[in-house]
Amino acid sequence: MAKSEKRKGIIAEFKEFLAEYKVVGLAVAFIMGVAITALTKSLVDNIVMPLITPFIPNGAWETATFSIGKIVIGWGAFVGELLNFIIIAFVVFAIAKYVLKEEKVSKK
Repeated sequence: MAKSEKRKGIIAEFKEFLAEYKVVGLAVAFIMGVAITALTKSLVDNIVMPLITPFIPNGAWETATFSIGKIVIGWGAFVGELLNFIIIAFVVFAIAKYVLKEEKVSKK
């Protein structure tokens, strides 16, 4: 087998791999996931949590803590991350429902 034939074989095999495993689509989905995570984090940090801040003692949600003896639990940052997760999970659910165009999103 000549070098050019071997190279064509590898290139064809690589293209087949990309198509079979939908690597490009997966890469796009990953990039969109990172972007929506950043957008959601900004929404929670800059819009939602400032609205909640007046109800948090000392008004600093990022550093809000409570103590049990010598144990200090940082609940403020946890609440922010929990809101991030809930919003992202809901967006993924909404996208799946729209893309699948089903009445109920179910396991297949």
